[in-house]
Amino acid sequence: MDKVATAPARVCRVALDTPLRRTFDYLIAADTPAPVVGGRVAVPFGRRQLVGVVMALADQSDVELAKLKTVSRAIDLEPTFDAPLLRLLQWASDYYHHPVGEVIAAALPKLAREGQTLEAQTEYWLTTAAGVAAQAEQAPRRAPKQRALLEQLARAGDVGLDAESLQERLPGWREAARALLARGWIQSEARNTPRARGDTNQYTATQSAAPAVTDQHPELTVAQREVLASIEGAGESGYRAWLLHGVTGSGKTEVYLQLAERQLQRGRRVLVLVPEIGRTPQLVGRFARRFPNVPLAVMHSGLTDTERLAAWRAARSGHARLVIGTRSAVFAPIPALGLLIVDEEHDSSFKQQEGGFRYSARDLALVRAHMLDVPVVLGSATPSLESLHNAASGRLTRVSLPDRAAAASPPTLRLVDLRQERVHAGLSTTAVSAISQHLAADGQVLVYINRRGYAPTLACTACGWIAPCQSCDARMTVYRQAGRLRCHHCGADRDLPRQCPQCGYAVKTVGQGTERVEESLAEAFPGVGIARLDRDVVRRNDELEAVVARMSAGKARILVGTQMVAKGHDFPSLTLVVVLNADQGLFSTDFRAAERLAQTIVQVAGRAGRASRPGEVLIQTEYPEHPLLTGLLSGGYDAFATAALDERRSAAWPPFSRLAALRTSATHAEAAIDFLEEARRAAEPRARAAGVRLLGPAPAAMAKRADRHHAQLLLESVDRGALHRLLDEWLPVIEALPSARRVRWSLDVDPLELF
Repeated sequence: MDKVATAPARVCRVALDTPLRRTFDYLIAADTPAPVVGGRVAVPFGRRQLVGVVMALADQSDVELAKLKTVSRAIDLEPTFDAPLLRLLQWASDYYHHPVGEVIAAALPKLAREGQTLEAQTEYWLTTAAGVAAQAEQAPRRAPKQRALLEQLARAGDVGLDAESLQERLPGWREAARALLARGWIQSEARNTPRARGDTNQYTATQSAAPAVTDQHPELTVAQREVLASIEGAGESGYRAWLLHGVTGSGKTEVYLQLAERQLQRGRRVLVLVPEIGRTPQLVGRFARRFPNVPLAVMHSGLTDTERLAAWRAARSGHARLVIGTRSAVFAPIPALGLLIVDEEHDSSFKQQEGGFRYSARDLALVRAHMLDVPVVLGSATPSLESLHNAASGRLTRVSLPDRAAAASPPTLRLVDLRQERVHAGLSTTAVSAISQHLAADGQVLVYINRRGYAPTLACTACGWIAPCQSCDARMTVYRQAGRLRCHHCGADRDLPRQCPQCGYAVKTVGQGTERVEESLAEAFPGVGIARLDRDVVRRNDELEAVVARMSAGKARILVGTQMVAKGHDFPSLTLVVVLNADQGLFSTDFRAAERLAQTIVQVAGRAGRASRPGEVLIQTEYPEHPLLTGLLSGGYDAFATAALDERRSAAWPPFSRLAALRTSATHAEAAIDFLEEARRAAEPRARAAGVRLLGPAPAAMAKRADRHHAQLLLESVDRGALHRLLDEWLPVIEALPSARRVRWSLDVDPLELF
């Protein structure tokens, strides 16, 4: 159809949160100003009103004028996303082959997607009349934190106190506030935050005083000084990507702090990405103590919708000069951004792997830094093989911290051969003896096992029945204290049976999880304080902080935990680490399993001996001669990575090739496979011409999850451009397949998990 001129009417192209891979044209009423590109608008969509973001303005449309609907209203007078950030979002949509409207929706807080104002606001808390009366009666009597908060707010009167002031006076006040809010004794309100003088979106170096520093700078090691000199020597501005490979305890965080300080002194802002909420409080604490007068915003999934919007507003307005957050913070709208830091860059949490827009925050941080022409630092004690390959190829500049700070020596690693040991509840005789010795020497102990619950499953002693999940191809996990069987894949939950439901004979637990190991340690070491750190006992930041505080204060002498214990925790008195179930991952069909196992062992081992006292690490295994384990002990992570990269090169797996996974699920297994078979047939001619290999389709390793059957088709190519050109041509064909309507399907570019 020929272009249809719309003058004098104007057209705006809007990205909407829909699965359609396109923008939508809307008319702008003749008597209203044009919305700003990057700003939000409310528009009619079918029978609904949706909030979208304007991607472009035009004077014509491919759609007839009479068929275009009119923008209902412009929500923002200024762009929600500035031009560089809008360009990043469009790039992400193109690279991950995902609808741009859903990409933009993923970058916005929920309340912003619903149309709430983006003007920076400060959260204030006040007492209600009922609260004043309750405070006069010294209520609540049995909740001292709630009473303290109520007293503070009552003294503040009608003015109230802002959230920052409350945090200074009553750290961890949020839980008490929620309880008082539920009683109707306090209320919150948002007040507009005055803009800084000068540019409405930027602070300049003259407007921002040099950050005050209260923590005395520790004396840097020679390696730290060399790293800082290398990065700073590259110039004050301009894109450069650095891989900071520092062993655990080498002082990577101090390097981050000094790099951030220099950017802040230049009037720039800093974005720090961390893999999980559990890493956030410790890092936030370090930055807050070093820069007490620098406004800081924290973004992670543990925030309420209101808290998340407040942090996003603070970043966008320029008020927050430091932003620390998990994966989605890579899209935070930060003006005058001068430095990006990705801590623990190897961590798989940086990849969105389930549902919706599947992206890598680490990779997008590199793209964003390149687009902004600013430096980016990726830090890790166990860099991903992709990053090590990129460093070898010159795409990253590698700098190293090979030794621990403060003269701490690396821990001694030793394998414990379980074939020659007596084992009780997962603990070998050697491990129990070592724990006893370290406790007697006033040390602390970490016992790592990557299994939650009491035991991985429940089995019948007579007929061999094993407690299955009815909705998944998985066994249910035993939670003995709660008397429950639970599925970690779909969340199914049922009573723990006393007899076999098939034959009526006795049942027994098989294997062990954190709950059972904790019980066994309590029996072996009565009177010794034991703490547990896993997702069953720690769901909120304050619960995590409580466990860390118990260990730091010495009230807990033994810590039992899953992967949560491996990330960022520093306990100076911890001298022994015991790794249970080290054999998980040695024989997996996933080509990345060995890399993840090596990273976990090195990270967990790094918790031991971080101060002046030497550390010891015991790794329990039934395969002490396995090359992965012997290589780690003899040559460390570098030796493992060199061998693993050689294997990847021989097999033409990433990083020496590129992958995309077409995944599907259906209520019947046949439907899932049939769709992928159709998709494969549609791809084969193009794939042959492009040199792209098609692998599958095949059922997922766990084919049935949550009553749906899962399967996947892999596409692999040594030529990234060829792979993406094929995906561009192929996806419209897939969407038009009749079988596509009978399944749920998604595309994962650069997948980390091969389900």
